[in-house]
Amino acid sequence: MPATPLIPDRIKQGAALITTAVLPPPLRVRARERLLSGLQLAKAKRADVLLILHPKCGGTWLRVMLYRLYQLRFGIRSRRVFTTDELHRFDPALPYYLPTNGHYSYQGVVARAFDDPELAPAFRGKRTVLMARNPCDIVVSWHLQFNKRTKPYKRELMNHSFAHPVERGSLSLWEFVQHPELGLGALIDFFNGWERRLQQSEHALIVRYEDLRARPVETLARIADHVQGGFPEDQVEQAVEFAAFDNLRKLEQQNYFSNPGLRMRRRDDPETWKVRRGKVGGFRDDFTPEQAAWMESEVRTRLSPRFGYGDGEAAPGAARRQTG
Repeated sequence: MPATPLIPDRIKQGAALITTAVLPPPLRVRARERLLSGLQLAKAKRADVLLILHPKCGGTWLRVMLYRLYQLRFGIRSRRVFTTDELHRFDPALPYYLPTNGHYSYQGVVARAFDDPELAPAFRGKRTVLMARNPCDIVVSWHLQFNKRTKPYKRELMNHSFAHPVERGSLSLWEFVQHPELGLGALIDFFNGWERRLQQSEHALIVRYEDLRARPVETLARIADHVQGGFPEDQVEQAVEFAAFDNLRKLEQQNYFSNPGLRMRRRDDPETWKVRRGKVGGFRDDFTPEQAAWMESEVRTRLSPRFGYGDGEAAPGAARRQTG
């Protein structure tokens, strides 16, 4: 297990944001990119477990279930779902987690580390979980997330790295789908890129959101065994029940969690809620039949068949383990 830093990671990140807030935009962006990239790489090097989670792929749901498992087994009383080193700080015997998309702005340093011949061997030895989801479903919620829940500093940094920056609320859903750095094609490239990187990883697991929805206890047990092991079946079942859609919606409305990102923003606007609908195949409700058919064709022809979305549906299948 890695040594526990004296200062929590979230305090370091908060300090980087606060101390750069007064800078003019160009200087602020450069300073934050440098500071946050350095912090992200340091966290990735220390981490025992990497969770590769594109926004709106079910990553929060997964983290809540894992958080509940640790709560039940180790008596953790905190209502803060781990975002980095919280579990490890509670007990150094627990894994140091890094949930990251490993792609956008400063978090892209993780993908670059996997691609670096000198750094890659160390990263390939870490336990890694990639959460996949049908890109057609992701893109609808991602459009809402980017416009209504993405923190301003993250949006600013992302736009700085884009060849085609996007102002908040400036794109319709269909325009967002077509955007080269945020839309459907970018999502397909994201998953293909991580599937390629993890082919060489010794301890990588690819899990599909759709499988977690269809067989939550079985799939969560497989994930938990991969990252830690030793969780009894009744605790896995309790974690699944705790993170059930209706209960998560209730917990969000009660502001149960201490994480700012899991608290309700606007009670009168359901599109700002973190727990929105989580429907498999729900993207068809938001597009014309012709648009939906084009999206399915893009996924069928461009996304790696390893993910199992080739027929445009959430095909059945167990979580996939990859070994080098």
